[in-house]
Amino acid sequence: MSEEYFYKKKAPIEVYQYFPKESFEAFQTFDKAVMKEGALPVKIKELIAVACTHITQCPYCISGHTKRALRAGATKQEIAEAILIAAALNAGSSIAHSHFALSETG
Repeated sequence: MSEEYFYKKKAPIEVYQYFPKESFEAFQTFDKAVMKEGALPVKIKELIAVACTHITQCPYCISGHTKRALRAGATKQEIAEAILIAAALNAGSSIAHSHFALSETG
């Protein structure tokens, strides 16, 4: 059995041509502005992004933000902790919402 990866290793950027140019450029401008050095340093922003991308489960975002975090000075240990935070929050959400199932009368 060969191991195949579900997603293409590189995002097929040609699909972006279908988005309205103005809207796509607005997204790119917004993304760049958000990720710039500000009240939070870029390293922290990228670690937050690594955690968020593990919750949204976008392999392209995971790869990109991990590389950016490393370039910004993050260690693999910091990246691992960010991922654990994402895992804890995801698990916590399941526990927090359990009342919808467990308080059902029926």
